[in-house]
Amino acid sequence: MRIRVRYFASIREALGMTEEWLDLPENVRTVGALRQYLVQRGPVWAKALAEDNGVRMAFQLKMATAGTVLTENGEAAFFPPV
Repeated sequence: MRIRVRYFASIREALGMTEEWLDLPENVRTVGALRQYLVQRGPVWAKALAEDNGVRMAFQLKMATAGTVLTENGEAAFFPPV
């Protein structure tokens, strides 16, 4: 599955990118699984997307939970609390 992932505010600054398109492995099918997949990229990713940072998640322009199901060509977003 291919999706667009967008990063906002301090997360964007920490990661050094605003967005990317990802081809996800078969086991990444929810927003929570996507977050865990990204955290595995390394320490900077783990820190920026840490659950205890209050990071908010959205999918298809709606607030999402870890269980929100991803769909082909969808858009996920990660942003700090406001």
